[in-house]
Amino acid sequence: MALIGYARVSTSEQDTALQTDALLKAGCDRIFDDTVSGAKIERPGLAAALAYLREGDVLVVWRLDRLGRSLPHLIEVIGALEARSVGFRSLTESIDTTTPGGRLIFHVFGALGQFERDLIRDRTRAGLAAAAARGRKGGRKPVVSDEKLQRARQYIAAGLNVREAAARLKIGKTALYAALKADKPVIQGSDASDS
Repeated sequence: MALIGYARVSTSEQDTALQTDALLKAGCDRIFDDTVSGAKIERPGLAAALAYLREGDVLVVWRLDRLGRSLPHLIEVIGALEARSVGFRSLTESIDTTTPGGRLIFHVFGALGQFERDLIRDRTRAGLAAAAARGRKGGRKPVVSDEKLQRARQYIAAGLNVREAAARLKIGKTALYAALKADKPVIQGSDASDS
């Protein structure tokens, strides 16, 4: 069993020395590092550490936020390690998945993460249903307001084509075509070659 360390800082002005010292003191045989924001998906040091780990090894970090971008990402990484029979240890939070208590903590984290996702989904559905009951639709507001559509119809009736009317109203001709089509009356003075 080897202890493999991973350290990460967000910017080049920061230094991994504090993390590295703690990882060495914990007995890590090798330490991989990254200088990249935790929000970034591409972390070459983490990828190298994960590729280096073998069954029975333990990935060690100074603190949980050095590893995961978010709770769901952290749970995903720990789950992938567990599937490979690789342990995980966080020094600051004293979490060690090689112990029954550490595995329990991560199963609780996983359940909380799923619970949070379920709550968000349920709130979103309830909000959409409440808005629909009040006659509101989701999504972006239409680019072509009723007022702009009425003015476009006046321009077209006066002899402008759809492209020219759209330019005067400072809207896209595609949006105007869609609004005119949805509103149904016959388009006068439109130029079929404007598409």
